[in-house]
Amino acid sequence: MLHCNRPAVFLSLAVLLTSLTACANSPVAKNLEQSLAADSRLKDHPVTFGGAQQVNEQQNQQNQTKVQLPADFPKDIPQYPNANLQEVKPSSSEDNSTSTRWLSSDPSNLIASYYLQQFQANNWQIVQQPTDQQGGILEARRNDLQVKVSIQPKSVTNPPSNQVHTETELLIDYTRNITATAETTPTPSPQTTNDTVPQPDNPQFIGPVQPTNSAAQPSSTSEPKNPTTPGSVEFSDLNKAPQEWRKYIQDLAALGVFSEETNATKSNIAAKNQFQPDKITTRREYARWLVAANNAMYANNPAKQIRLASESAQPAFSDVPKTNPDFGAIQGLAEAGLIPSPLSGDSTTVLFRPDAPLTREQLILWKIPLDTRQALPAANIDAVKQTWGFQDAAKIDPQALRAVLADYQNGEKSDIRRVFGYTTLFQPKKPVTRAEAAAALWYFGTQSEGVSAQDALKLTRSQS
Repeated sequence: MLHCNRPAVFLSLAVLLTSLTACANSPVAKNLEQSLAADSRLKDHPVTFGGAQQVNEQQNQQNQTKVQLPADFPKDIPQYPNANLQEVKPSSSEDNSTSTRWLSSDPSNLIASYYLQQFQANNWQIVQQPTDQQGGILEARRNDLQVKVSIQPKSVTNPPSNQVHTETELLIDYTRNITATAETTPTPSPQTTNDTVPQPDNPQFIGPVQPTNSAAQPSSTSEPKNPTTPGSVEFSDLNKAPQEWRKYIQDLAALGVFSEETNATKSNIAAKNQFQPDKITTRREYARWLVAANNAMYANNPAKQIRLASESAQPAFSDVPKTNPDFGAIQGLAEAGLIPSPLSGDSTTVLFRPDAPLTREQLILWKIPLDTRQALPAANIDAVKQTWGFQDAAKIDPQALRAVLADYQNGEKSDIRRVFGYTTLFQPKKPVTRAEAAAALWYFGTQSEGVSAQDALKLTRSQS
């Protein structure tokens, strides 16, 4: 039936087209043309399918893509996978801390656990941990980088659905503590002209040249050596030390802890400006560094300094006479009761053995009294096993057991954790390397109160 009507349909269309063509200028044709034409308002106001919500989402996505991390954002800082960057506040002249703001749909406790695990796994020093399970502030330090992560849940209202849901806001602030390879220009001395002269030890430093006989001038034990030129000592072999310890060595060198040794080796071209981090530390070296580091940390607190022995003192050890270049430091430690000697009642300890290797238990035994500033607790092998879990606790010297137990109470600030990391074997008789000794001397104090070489450097620069 449909097949039979096709000729009639075609004929009707042909007649209609002929009529339109013939009457193109007629009023009827113009009305028909206008009714079939597209609406001119669509040209200026196109319709977007999906409504206003889709437009808003597209605009939000475009706004998010405009926020980018700073070019100097440290790669060491962990970035939470499910967090979107919202805002970046660059550092100012008053505050050298850069702030970044992030949002995440994940709960705050999950994010806090992520950052704590990342910092601990990558050898960050945890300065502050969140006290609230729902969030808080996590602060960590690694080398010259200081990071503060503020984690707070916040309620957000979705305008289209008018529903309230919870998001987590992250504020990541980071600061680089630049060791002063270039300090601000000090006032020129009368001997200098208006032109500044770079220091011989550091071409980037601008300031008056130190007198050539400054090394021969006596210095007080209450002040670190070279206090006005922090960062002037640069070792060429720091790449041999673990990454997390290089900052420790640099800070102590800037405080002048190694300055006496540097002066003694200047005639040896092969050893100049080399720290030799893998070399075994001798007992005399550690005694000298221990006194120098402690006095530099507490340069403004004479009550906590170690007094160097005078030349009139009767030697405590028969192998460390007054003519020994380290007599002042070693004898001073003995007179302060910080190392075993006949002065402290150890009548059998008549030899100091200055050139013998320093062992792990000796490092802890000499250092911990300067951390706690109080008598060491009573200790036994079982107590050390229960706290530290050392399998070889029975091999630790009975005198050192007390220091090892006291170090455990310092938590994350303990010397054993900072130097030797996580271990179930203390290996008390194992020799200590120079890099390990530097790591132990970088911080003095307990978990609640102390001072680091970095803190001492900041104080020295502010006073300068």
